[in-house]
Amino acid sequence: MQSPSAATRTPPRWVPGVAAAALAALVAWGIHWLVPAVPLLTAAVVLGIVVGQLPFARPAVTGALSPGLSVAAKRLMRIGVVLLGLKLSLGDIADLGWVTILSTVAIVLVTFVGTMWLGRLFRLPGHQPLLIATGFSICGASAIGAMSGVVKSKDEETATPVALVTLCGTLAIFVLPVLWHPLGLSSLQFGHWVGAGVHDVGQVVATAQLAGPASLAVAVVVKLTRVLMLAPMVAVASVVERRRHVEGDPAAKRPPIVPLFVAGFILAVLVASFIPLPEVVRSASDTLQTALLAMALFGLGTAVRLRTLLGTGWRALAVGLLSWAIIAALALAAVHLS
Repeated sequence: MQSPSAATRTPPRWVPGVAAAALAALVAWGIHWLVPAVPLLTAAVVLGIVVGQLPFARPAVTGALSPGLSVAAKRLMRIGVVLLGLKLSLGDIADLGWVTILSTVAIVLVTFVGTMWLGRLFRLPGHQPLLIATGFSICGASAIGAMSGVVKSKDEETATPVALVTLCGTLAIFVLPVLWHPLGLSSLQFGHWVGAGVHDVGQVVATAQLAGPASLAVAVVVKLTRVLMLAPMVAVASVVERRRHVEGDPAAKRPPIVPLFVAGFILAVLVASFIPLPEVVRSASDTLQTALLAMALFGLGTAVRLRTLLGTGWRALAVGLLSWAIIAALALAAVHLS
């Protein structure tokens, strides 16, 4: 016979929020299916931002759904980042050639440092300079979520960088194709430019596919080369954060030198590079990774407060737009060097 305590046991507090995030991911998929030009992950972020502004939804977002949305934004994000590693093959990256590889790495580093400097110049608060630099230089909102987990930033602090990288990445989908022919780029060069200069993987696919399959293939490999930089950048941030903990409070619990999800990401890259995975495994992993990231980005999107962003976020907007222009210009220069 079932005990009274078991019969009255309630589900964990995170269940409603995670279920809401899953439903939102399905809605985002539906939007992408109806309008393929809108990347699924971009739709998920925008949907979260919209829901977060609705007066009748806000009590639930900040109340009953809050624990689950936080789990989605943090834990599910990390699992999604690990699975993202299965898309990477060291062989595919090597096929790009050393000039393209080195220029791609250089773009990431210069954009990261430049955006950090801009963030401090505009006196952005807290971890915002670091998070904006990470998102714009590496792989959009996914990178922001990964970095925020290491530096323990609050959801509200993470929300502005996510909104900015979504805005600029969405602009790229429309602006870069307009510039394709006036700049005299071939389809392969356009793919290289998109892969090196657009933030999120989904946004890269949505932009590069306009120039054909060859352009898309180049764009994805170049983009995933940038994604590979996520592991060392997050590891360095973890070391800095660890040192800060030691200096501030030697008795405090210190973050690991290499976060577990970063180690998992590296392991996934090695598996994809050296173990021939069946296509069904790759397909299932890609679907799961996309679903988890969509849920996570919806959770992050609900933390955005447009009234606060519009009232105090003009400096962050300026940093985002300047960083977007810098990475687009550097990527275009790299195209002509390759």
